[in-house]
This record gives sequence, C-alpha cells and structure tokens, in this order.
Amino acid sequence: MPEVTLAFWIIKIAATTVGETGGDALSMTLNLGYALSTAVFFAFFVVTVAVQVASKAFHRFLYWAVIVATTTAGTTMADYADRSLRIGYVCGSILLFTLLMIALGMWRISVGSVSFNNIVSPKVEIFYWVTILFSNTLGTALGDFFAADSGLGYEGAAVAFAGALVLLAVAYFYTKISRTLLFWSAFILTRPLGAALGDLLTKPVATGGFNLSRISSSLIIAVSIILCILFTRQRAGDHPGRPEQS
Repeated sequence: MPEVTLAFWIIKIAATTVGETGGDALSMTLNLGYALSTAVFFAFFVVTVAVQVASKAFHRFLYWAVIVATTTAGTTMADYADRSLRIGYVCGSILLFTLLMIALGMWRISVGSVSFNNIVSPKVEIFYWVTILFSNTLGTALGDFFAADSGLGYEGAAVAFAGALVLLAVAYFYTKISRTLLFWSAFILTRPLGAALGDLLTKPVATGGFNLSRISSSLIIAVSIILCILFTRQRAGDHPGRPEQS
C-alpha cells in the first residue's frame, strides 16, 4: 500500500472524478448502458486486483489502476441500482452503506483489525479492495443524492463534501480520534466529492454543469493522475499517525 500523504489524497480525489466521468462516458456517451458498462469495469477491476494481490511489492501505477477500476465500476454499479433498478438514491445509499458495514465487519471478525496500515497478507488485501469497491459505489450514490435531490446542486455538493474532508483533516491533526476511523471516513467522502466534481464538469449548463465532453474530461484527468504519480513521492509503508489495531 502507498504511504498516505497529501499527494495520496489529491490523486484519490482525481481518481474518483475520473471514475465519474469515465463511467458516464461508457454508459451514456458511448451508449453501452449501465449493465454492460458495469460488466466491463468490473472485469477490469477483477483483473487489476488479481494482479495487485499476486504482486510481491508495491507498484504505484498498478495500485492506482485498481483504485480507478473501483471508481469506474462503482459509478456504473450505483447508477444501475439507482436508475435501472429504480432503487433511488436514498435506498441505494442505505443498501450500499449496509454492504460496506458488512464488509468491514467481516474483515474485523476474520482478521481482528480493519487498519489501513496493516495490509500484510492476500486475505487482508482482498478485504481491503472489496471495502474500497463498496465505499466508492456508496460514494457515487451519496454524491448523486446531494447534487440532485438535496437541492445543493453540483457546486454545493462539492463544497459540502470538501468541507467535510477539511473537518476530518482538522480532527486528524488536533484530536486523538481513531486514525482508522478517520481514514475510512475520508476515503468514503472523497468519492462523492469526485462524483460532484465529475458531474459539474460534464452535465449540461441548464442543470448546473459546464457541459464539457465526458471523454476529453476523462482523458485530461487521467493524464493529470499519471503526472501526479510520476512527480510525487510514491512509496510503500510508513503511514503517518500512530500504529493501531482497531
């Protein structure tokens, strides 16, 4: 796992944004639909996570490829549940939150910890990636709910989630709240922030967006992610904060 630094969170937010624009590009712009797009991105996730788990060392581009796979698959999975199955954003968010808690619970029962800085075996890493997949899917539903149903709009939702992340950062530096709890809370909240930013870029002006191309936006963000990975410190281990088992 990479060291969790400011660069980590910048790349994570960009990865969640490209997950939104990339997922929508395949399902909407290319008209593959949510079900087929989910199958494509989930297959990409399975392949990349299999290679990642089998790897004996940290490979920065491989790690972030799996993250992008979870955000793109999470986007189309959430959209399929919310729109095609007509579960709705609220029910979809509740369902996905339940699945996320089940994944974390099974991880805790099986291993004794859900700590992000204690990924020491293939079994633990599989729990890690399943949790991330559910968290990114949940984040898509939350982002859509706050942007569409709450009245905040895309800009308002982005500001709200960015503000929540700032509060978590303050809690990290000035409180003794569990680092594990803060990490997973921030990890989940970066996804709806990315969803709101992605929709802000690509949705029509009439609905509050900038009406940019989903495909070109995805390519630009993807190039930005690659540059960030290349020009920022990306190394394994040495996570900040006290080690803990929780």
